[in-house]
Amino acid sequence: QVQVAESGGGLVQPGGSLRLSCAASRSIFTSTTPMGWYRQAPGKQRELIATITLAGTTSYIQRVAGRFAISRDYANNTVYLHMNRLKPEDTAVYFCNPTDGPQYWGQGTQVTVSS
Repeated sequence: QVQVAESGGGLVQPGGSLRLSCAASRSIFTSTTPMGWYRQAPGKQRELIATITLAGTTSYIQRVAGRFAISRDYANNTVYLHMNRLKPEDTAVYFCNPTDGPQYWGQGTQVTVSS
């Protein structure tokens, strides 16, 4: 059973926008553990870039704050990552997962920012 499934990545020019989607199982989506978006750039460690609690409180790392927005769709058990003013350094594979407890690492979704 797939617990989380990411989609929405692609190739975008610098300054462009993308919206990533994370379809989660109901048990994960309704857990009190915050959901997070992670990314792993080539040759770098995976990093947590944005989180959202069940109530909708959000947090971001400084490098994406003001450009990215994480949100929840309670009707569809989906977590989104709205990415604006993308930069080449945002190029990475993006994943979503709970920020604590069991995690489910699949293939993620590739985001490439390049002209």
